Amino acid sequence: MYSTPLNGMDHQQLLALCNAAGVSAVHADTLRAGLFRHYLKELDAIAELPLRLRRYLAEHCYMFEPLCTATREAADGTQKLLLSMADGREVETVLIPAAGRLTQCISTQVGCAVGCTFCLTATAGLTRNLTAAEMVAEVMAGQRLSTQKVSNLVLMGMGEPLHNYDAVAQFVRMASDPKGMAFSPNRITLSTSGLVPAMQRMIRDELPCNLAVSLNASNDQVRDTIMPINRKYPIAQLLQTVRDYIKVRGNKRVLIEYVLLAGINDSVEDAHRLTALLEGMGCTVNLLPFNAYPGLPFQRPSDETVSVFRTILVQANIIAVVRESKGREIAAACGQLKTEVTERRKSGL
Repeated sequence: MYSTPLNGMDHQQLLALCNAAGVSAVHADTLRAGLFRHYLKELDAIAELPLRLRRYLAEHCYMFEPLCTATREAADGTQKLLLSMADGREVETVLIPAAGRLTQCISTQVGCAVGCTFCLTATAGLTRNLTAAEMVAEVMAGQRLSTQKVSNLVLMGMGEPLHNYDAVAQFVRMASDPKGMAFSPNRITLSTSGLVPAMQRMIRDELPCNLAVSLNASNDQVRDTIMPINRKYPIAQLLQTVRDYIKVRGNKRVLIEYVLLAGINDSVEDAHRLTALLEGMGCTVNLLPFNAYPGLPFQRPSDETVSVFRTILVQANIIAVVRESKGREIAAACGQLKTEVTERRKSGL
C-alpha cells in the first residue's frame, strides 16, 4: 500500500507507480494531467487509463480530499475555507479575487512555531507540518469552490513554509510542473519570516517560485520583540541573504512585507530607516496596515500615517504598495476563522 495519496505524488513517483503496475510510463502524464491540471477527484474520471492500471490504483492508492468544515464569503468576493485533514486537524485557505486574477493563499503547517506576536496563528503554537498532498488538496478545494480559475499561489497562510522545507519544495515543483498544475513560477510566491539557512537552501535548489520576506521592522530592537526569529537571524544577515538570492536569480525582484503596527513600527523614522536598509536592492514593499483582532495587543495605524510612510519610500524610489486586508468582515486574516470556529464550538454554538 502506498503511504502517499495519489494526488500527492510528483512525476517521478507517478512513473514509479506505473512501473510497479506494469504499464507504460506514458500513463504517468495522463494521471498527472487529470490530477493536477483538471483537478479530477475520481479515478474513473481520468480517461485513457488501461484496465490494469485502474485495478492497481484501486488496490494500492487513494485520492485525498479534505472536509470543508466552514466557509465565509466577503462582499469584495474574498472566500475563506476551513479544511479538516484526515486526522481532524484544520487549516485555512483563502481565495482573493483581483482584476484579471484569482490568488489562493496556502497554509503549509497546522499552526506555527515562529511566534510572531502580531499573528493569531502563532498563539496556538505548532501542531504539525502539512504534506505536499495536503497542500495540493487545498488548491483543489479552492478551485472546486470558485467559478474562476486560480491563477496565483501564495504560501503565506498558516505556518512558516521554510520550517517545512521538503514538503513545500515538493509542492512548489508540482505546482510549477508544466504538465501538472502548470502554474508559472512567477505566479507562485513563498513568504518567510526569515529562516536564513532554508533561504540559502532555496538559492542552491533554485526553487521555482518568487520570494517574499516578512520584515515588519526597521531595526533589530523592534524586530526582536515582535518577531523572535530575529534574535537568531538579525536584519543584516537576513537582508544579505536576500541580496544573495537576487544576485543568483538574475536580479529577480523580492517582495518585502511590512505589517504596520500603530506606534510600534510606523513612524517617520522607521520609514527612513527602511529606505536605508533597502537601498539599491530593487525590492517591492507591501505595506499591510494591521488587521486588528480581539486578544492581540496591536492596533491599525491611521490612514494618514500609512500615507506618510508610503510617501517616504516612494520618494526614495522604492516601489511601495498599500495592501488593504481583503475580507476583513469574514475573519480573513491568518488564523482568524479557525479561532472563531474553535471558540464557537467551545461555547456549544
